Parts: sequence; structure tokens; C-alpha cells
Amino acid sequence: MKKIPLIFVAALFSLFGFAQKIDKIINATEVERIEKILSADDMLGRKPFTPGIDKAADFIAAEFAKSNLGFFGTATTYFQEFSMVKPKLASLEGAIDGDTLKETNFFANTTQAAIHLHGISDYEIVEIKKEEDFFKKVFAIMEENKNIFVLVDKVHTDKFKRLKNFGYRQKFSSPTTQVFYLTERKEVSNVHVNVAYNNTPQKLKNVVAIIPGKSKKDEYVVFGGHYDHLGTTKPNANGDSIYNGANDDAAGTTAMIMLSKYYKALNNNARTILFAAFTAEEVGGYGAQYFSKQLDPAKVVAMFNIEMIGTESKWGKNSAYITGFDKTNMGAILQKNLEGSNFKFYPDPYTEQNLFYRSDNATLARLGVAAHTISTSKMDSEPNYHKASDQIETLDLDNMNEIIKAIALSAGSIIAGKDTPTRVDTTQLK
Repeated sequence: MKKIPLIFVAALFSLFGFAQKIDKIINATEVERIEKILSADDMLGRKPFTPGIDKAADFIAAEFAKSNLGFFGTATTYFQEFSMVKPKLASLEGAIDGDTLKETNFFANTTQAAIHLHGISDYEIVEIKKEEDFFKKVFAIMEENKNIFVLVDKVHTDKFKRLKNFGYRQKFSSPTTQVFYLTERKEVSNVHVNVAYNNTPQKLKNVVAIIPGKSKKDEYVVFGGHYDHLGTTKPNANGDSIYNGANDDAAGTTAMIMLSKYYKALNNNARTILFAAFTAEEVGGYGAQYFSKQLDPAKVVAMFNIEMIGTESKWGKNSAYITGFDKTNMGAILQKNLEGSNFKFYPDPYTEQNLFYRSDNATLARLGVAAHTISTSKMDSEPNYHKASDQIETLDLDNMNEIIKAIALSAGSIIAGKDTPTRVDTTQLK
């Protein structure tokens, strides 16, 4: 059967009224304009906690304002601001069962200014045994909202060193502490520890806008992409020192902005639509984590996280893949809505890389939301991934424009309240 070009799929969506203005709003000229600004050298790689990312945030907010989008919740601005803490060890002294504490055998995951342990009766005791997956166990422990004292077998000495490098990154403030002690002991009894930290507060912000729903205001559909990237580095052989992040993820942010313009122009969405430019994806997904805490996940029907759509997928033009395709029926809904077009969504072909868990969709997915990432990036061979060469000249902007239109059209029945994706079974997640 002859395929119909995507531009002609509009007629198929007259029931929802979602395609009549698409080419006037979503077009390659406008896509290029936004992409070029976000990936320009003067953004200095949009690294969190730098002036470059603030400049990018201001630009995104200005685009929201042009479309006269609303503020989310009780906000009076598009900026969803939050604080984190970056700890730095100032002093450590004490002993555990006579063994003097050193930086080589002690680490505390904490945002407290000081820790004073004279006994550990308030702590749950946990072991990381020699045969256990060290980092899998560590990350599970760090997610616990309680005080935990962890005995780490010395077979993990090398990984323990890496833990400290990870642990002194910025983090959300928490009243709890997880202590990690590298030892051959299976139990401890005599604990005297005094630790002090110099904690530096760090400010971050998502950029969030809203179009209230007409008939299903309390049901939300989220379109998001992260606007941060890696910043700058030493000049490479070509003298380039800026990680422009044109594909990762100025492309996804551009798509999100274009979709906000489109749906605002239509102004007939049954469900409320949120548009979010997430910060700090590259350093831990903190923007998406904070964003998710501002929502009741039961009210979020679907999340479209858009990441790296500037290059052709492994199937060529007019195609993209969806991470976690089998975890809900959202992908099937999107593909159904494109029936008769020349565009196709595929399941993620790089499942061994756990992409479903590595982007900003993951936080809401772990809360049961049909939250998926749409991408085209060939993750087994993408030549410019996390390199200074990730520049706008490497992107196929015409194809990127078609992908954005495909997302807009395929989401139509969800926006209109006609289709509701199934929820993620959180018991089956890693």
C-alpha cells in the first residue's frame, strides 16, 4: 500500500482538530531558529550552575511568553526554582571499635553540617557483602529516607573510592544520613565519630508552562526535554572547547517549545498540558526529580520526554523509537494515530543500554506514569554524543521538523481525552 506523506495526515485528525494549523506553526524555519539559539556558542554549553544555562532558561521563558502560556500552579513566573546542597568534607575524627577513621574507610551521604555519632542505635545496620553488586546496593540505600550504617566489605575498596567522588556531588537537602564504613568486620559496637562539612547551597531551575484543559483540567499530559548540557572543556584539535549540545538536548527542548506553540494556537485541549524544560539531567536528573514532586502522579496521564531527535534513526527518515515501549500501550496509541502516514515509531532497539531509566522520563515512570522518551539517536554509533562536535551543522533539521509534527499528531487523541495510556507496572521496574 502506498504511504501517505505526513503532511497529508492532517485529514485523519479532523475529529480532534489537531492538525489544521500544523505546517504554519511547526516548520523547519522556526525549528532552525530555536535550535540555533539554544546551541549557540554564547550559551557556553548550558552547564548547570553557570551563566550559560541561565541565559538558555531566559530564552525558553521568553518563548513561552510569546505564546502567552500560563504559569504552573501558584507560580508567578515560568521558572520552577529549587535548591540543592554541595557538601565538602571539612574534618573527620573518631574511631569504630578502636579503628581510627580516615577518608579512605569512611564516607557519609549527608547534607547535614555535622555528624556526631556516639553509638548507632538510631541507625539501621546494613551490609554490602563481597559477592553483592556494590553500586546497585549503594544506590538503593541512598534512596532510603532513613539513617543507615553500612558495613562495606573490603573487597569493594576500589569502588569505595569512586563512591566518595559521587557522594560529594550536589544533592537535595535531607534530614537523614547514610554512613558507609569500609571494614572486614561483620558488626560494630563502639562508635565515636565527629564529622564536619562545608555545605554550599546551589540554585537550579526548570522552565515550566501550562495550557489548562477545557474539560479534563485535572488530567495532565507532560511534554519535556532537558535544556542543560556539559559546558566547556579544553580546546580539542579543532580549537573547539564548547559542548554545544545541539542534539543533546537542544533538539528535544526545541521540540518541546514548538509543541507548546502548536497546542496553544489550537487551544482546544481537553486535558491540561504541561511543558517542561528540565535542568541538571546530565548530572543526575535533578530537574525532573523536583518537577515530579510538584505533581500528583495519579493525575498525570502521559509524559512525552523528547531527547536527541536531530539525527536520523537506524531506520532512516520519518522514524523514531520509544523507550520502554512494552511497559505501557502508549507507543501503540501513537502509532495508531499515525496510521496511513509515512512515519513510524519503533520500540527502543538499545535496551541493553537501559535508556528507559537514563533520561527524565524515569522519575515519573517509577511513579506509575506512562512516561517514555522519544529519540532517534543511534546509541551504539552516534559520532557526536557528548562531544564538542555536537553542533547544529550535524543535524537534519527537516527530518527533525517531521518528527516534531509526528509527535504533535500522534499525541492528539491523548490530548483530546479520547485515549488514556495504561500505567507502568512499577513492580516490574529495575
